Amino acid sequence: MTPSRQRRLLPVAVLSCWLAGCGALTSYPGPTSLSGSLPAQGPIIPDATLNLSNAVQIPLDKLVTWGLYAGAAYLILDPLAPNWEVEQAAFPDAHYHFSLKMKRFYAGGAGESRMVFHQRAKELMRQGGYDGYQVLEYSEGMESSVLGSQRVSQGVIRLTRK
Repeated sequence: MTPSRQRRLLPVAVLSCWLAGCGALTSYPGPTSLSGSLPAQGPIIPDATLNLSNAVQIPLDKLVTWGLYAGAAYLILDPLAPNWEVEQAAFPDAHYHFSLKMKRFYAGGAGESRMVFHQRAKELMRQGGYDGYQVLEYSEGMESSVLGSQRVSQGVIRLTRK
């Protein structure tokens, strides 16, 4: 499993453990382990309430429902993931082709394509000991699909020496 996927699943795991703990802290008189024949009779989520104070009580089914909504939203939006995914291909004579794709669901960063393109070109220039680079091609566009449009850009650079 990649580190970014682990980072995305960590809040979901923490939320799941927290919700399981909330179920154990309520006044639900049911068993604490699985036993008997499955499927069991009755609801999956017990009819219990989390008592935060005398005035504030949250039903466990609402807590689980909103926790699932929050977990799904987090996995879809993934605020910690980079906005742009960069793929590159090296060609002879120090030519590189970049293909950039933006996250399908985002909250900002729509105008960053050219900046990300130039940052990656500068990284390659420094890593290879080159003095500069020349942009040979660059284009931006939108790819449409059933899930919605996605910003894309492509370009070719040539690394140069003095």
